[in-house]
Amino acid sequence: MPAMTLWQREMVRFFRQRNRVVSTMATPLVFWVIIGSGFEDSFVIPASLEGGSTSYSAYFFPGTVMLMLMFAAIFSTISVIEDRREGFLQTVMVAPVPRVALVLGKVLGGASVATIMGIVMLAFWPLIGQWAGWDAAAMTVGVMFLVAVELTAFGLLLAWPMDSTAGFHGVMNLLLMPMWILSGAMFPITGGWQEVVKTINPLTYAQNAFVGAMRGEMMTVDLTLTCVLTVITIMGAAKMISKPRKDGSG
Repeated sequence: MPAMTLWQREMVRFFRQRNRVVSTMATPLVFWVIIGSGFEDSFVIPASLEGGSTSYSAYFFPGTVMLMLMFAAIFSTISVIEDRREGFLQTVMVAPVPRVALVLGKVLGGASVATIMGIVMLAFWPLIGQWAGWDAAAMTVGVMFLVAVELTAFGLLLAWPMDSTAGFHGVMNLLLMPMWILSGAMFPITGGWQEVVKTINPLTYAQNAFVGAMRGEMMTVDLTLTCVLTVITIMGAAKMISKPRKDGSG
């Protein structure tokens, strides 16, 4: 199956790049340790927002895992630009397979990588004193994979029309980092213009569903919206890839 072949390629490519594995894992972990400890006494987290805990490190931990998912998922789509330069993408595009197979292969590959890295990060979960049991852990991994699929498909939407990895990084820093911050992942958002942005921010619902899963709670509305957004991003990526590019690579 073409999609599974591309999925396997993404997995092999990632784990052969040890520097990428280390950087994807280390960057969010450093964020959590430095920012979490630095702001520990600066933020007073309402107990209602953190299930009875007032620790900033505990509040920031789900956001850190979300950051790791975002880094792993989004950076996996950079390979689209590299594959186009190397000619691999042109070979895949002329093959007699549905374009949606390319989308599924890239998305599932990136999402699998992101989920594996997220599971590694979850090893620190018991350290913050919020371990909710194995049922919550299973639910968390499931939500994590769903969010990773959404983020990877979104990254594919951003990467496909681009010819420069530098341009991709620029768009990521301009768009995705503010989305992550304004989803409530870094600090509570309770009013003002930030509340408006948070409401229309797609990552907000993924963050809420993920935090709820870590507590063992099924956040039905947030989970449903995340599922809908995931389908929309996959369909959008498939539609974009189905249109030919001016350079003839698609």
